[in-house]
Amino acid sequence: MTPNNAFEPLSNLAGWSQDFVRQASVYGPWDPILPTSFRIGEAASASLTAVGLAVADLWKLKTNVSQEVIVNSRRATASLRSGKYMHMDNAPVSTERNTIMGVYPDKNGRWSYLHCNFPNHRAAALEVLGVDEDPDLVRKAVSTWDASDLEEAIIAAKGAGGMVRSMEEWAKHPQAVAVGSLPLMEIIKIGDSQPEKMPDGDRPLSGIRVLDLTRVLAGPTCARTLAEHGADVLKITGSHLPNIGYQEYDTGHGKLSANLDLRDPGELDILKGLIREADVFSQGYRPGTLGSRGLSVEDLANLRPGIVYVSLSAFSHMGPWSSRRGFDTVVQTVSGITNRQGQLFPGSSPGPQFYPVSAIDYLTGYLMAFGALVALKRRAIEGGSWMVRISLAQTGKWLVGLGEVPDYELSGVPSEFTSAEIREWTTESDTPIGMLRHMSPVLSLSESEPYWARPSVPLGHHEPVWPSR
Repeated sequence: MTPNNAFEPLSNLAGWSQDFVRQASVYGPWDPILPTSFRIGEAASASLTAVGLAVADLWKLKTNVSQEVIVNSRRATASLRSGKYMHMDNAPVSTERNTIMGVYPDKNGRWSYLHCNFPNHRAAALEVLGVDEDPDLVRKAVSTWDASDLEEAIIAAKGAGGMVRSMEEWAKHPQAVAVGSLPLMEIIKIGDSQPEKMPDGDRPLSGIRVLDLTRVLAGPTCARTLAEHGADVLKITGSHLPNIGYQEYDTGHGKLSANLDLRDPGELDILKGLIREADVFSQGYRPGTLGSRGLSVEDLANLRPGIVYVSLSAFSHMGPWSSRRGFDTVVQTVSGITNRQGQLFPGSSPGPQFYPVSAIDYLTGYLMAFGALVALKRRAIEGGSWMVRISLAQTGKWLVGLGEVPDYELSGVPSEFTSAEIREWTTESDTPIGMLRHMSPVLSLSESEPYWARPSVPLGHHEPVWPSR
């Protein structure tokens, strides 16, 4: 299915036979597709193929009809930066990062990464450094620190970032050792309940209700993926929480969106009422955070027997960094990816570089959706409540574990797809704030072609109620 066996752990997790897997095909070139040595095209194709087969599995369960699954490897790779291809009313949607977000040299020749897109994380970094929001002042301040000490200080201040490490350094780190003991992802039965057949309807996930309590890219991509196969997705956020607006238009396709302040007991009760009527609950808070709200995996298995609880974290539930904030760029930084990318593809300024996509984020989102689909199948056959557990760091380990494209194959790799491809891969949606041009679903299914039935909307656009089935 894929040349470096990216698909194998997913097929094994789902328990698919070789005959079943043959329903899927991937066409197009393998890596390098964009300027990076990491096998992002293979990983994207494998994860989306797994989603497609899991959807086909549920469709066969509902209708007894098989279907083909087709993935274009170049289109799958483009989806790892789908936010880049958005236009609102014919104007490009800016995805520029905050001006002080980036990598800076420390006093010892090492590098420090400051994650500053969210205002609270930016404020934490500036407080630790003792400077105003000015790149030159930040650079000067970082140059007085040891990168390792600055990493810990920013985390202690409830910020996000990290010291740039090599892959060899990361492999010896206690957190890498902890992540190395885990599989790519887990699908675990967490409670007993009666089997629940898939709801009737003309789409694979018709009647399936998904609560999306995730933020940024990975978790929201999971719910967006479920929505494109017919699930009713209700995104829950709080008006007091910081957000990056443009990301909601990238990941909000197919969703309803409502605000609830979970600090308010009454609004927390509203959420619990929604959970009682849900099928999938997806959350991306640090391990243990939701337990104080009565929303732990054990709580929800009791509140709604038969729930599929999808749990995302940055660095997994094990190891000394299990409660640490993290993002795709942070995982890239601490695990050696940016160090290696900078060696092979130097940027306009010296030092480590990010790869040209948000691979760990989007891949994790696809894998979360795949896990939820497999768990829904198990619920339908054997009953029970289920937990799907994954972290950005586990996805990063999987991606790096595929090996790198040899150096001699990396020269002259185009940095962009053709304009004809982008036109073919994009569509338009009429949103409440304008006409949005964006990537359409990557997967092609012969019997249940994916699409989003609802356009992206601003956060909090709807009331926190389920649509009728």
